[in-house]
Amino acid sequence: MAERRATQVGLWVCSGSATVAEIVAASGCDWLLIDGEHSPIGLESTLAILQAVGAYPAVPVVRVPFGDTVLIKQFLDLGAQNLMVPMVHTAADAERAVAAMHYPPRGVRGVGSALARSARWNRVEGYLANASEHVSLTVQVESAEAAENAAEILAVDGVDAVFIGPSDLAASMGLLGQQTHADVVRHVTDTISASNAAGKPVGVNAFNNEQAQQYIDAGADFVAVGADVQLLAGSTAALAEKFGAYNTKG
Repeated sequence: MAERRATQVGLWVCSGSATVAEIVAASGCDWLLIDGEHSPIGLESTLAILQAVGAYPAVPVVRVPFGDTVLIKQFLDLGAQNLMVPMVHTAADAERAVAAMHYPPRGVRGVGSALARSARWNRVEGYLANASEHVSLTVQVESAEAAENAAEILAVDGVDAVFIGPSDLAASMGLLGQQTHADVVRHVTDTISASNAAGKPVGVNAFNNEQAQQYIDAGADFVAVGADVQLLAGSTAALAEKFGAYNTKG
């Protein structure tokens, strides 16, 4: 049996700050998730963040707000090579996302390489012919429907990886805020197993350390274990509480 590769540990970048993103990139984590769905991160700030983290070995993954063909084109033209598309519930959703990632005849990506950082403004020789070799698509399985359709989604040519979102998965099951519920965990582990069987990398979001380890043990290839804003909120509150307690002692 081939030896399983080590799980890749990732951190979210949600603040919108290129400086914070650079600090996170320098942490030693394997990958960054630059979040354009639930954060104040648009095209311009994504560009600044990509420029800031480019000097570090951590691999940036950009999550687009939703699987829109135009938005995907714009983020690719910025130079984002690894895109994550949220709320992919069916194989048809996955096929649309794949088409948006690639130039014709494989897909429908609009051609603007002379204007785009992705091609270094047409300074990358053979960019149009070879662009598909330099991009990857991760689709998010984050609903009960998607979990049920995981095998079909994984079978779509051009889906390079899946990323499971337990929070939205729980919500879709009527279990809002209950990511550790046994039924939610079962859907997550079943999707991990389906991905392993399909030979495609699978990731999961797990800010709870024990649950992250559970999913790693279940076969997850990459796990997001924290976010810049979450870590800052927690550490600053803890520090304020610590010294606030001292101050009350007189």
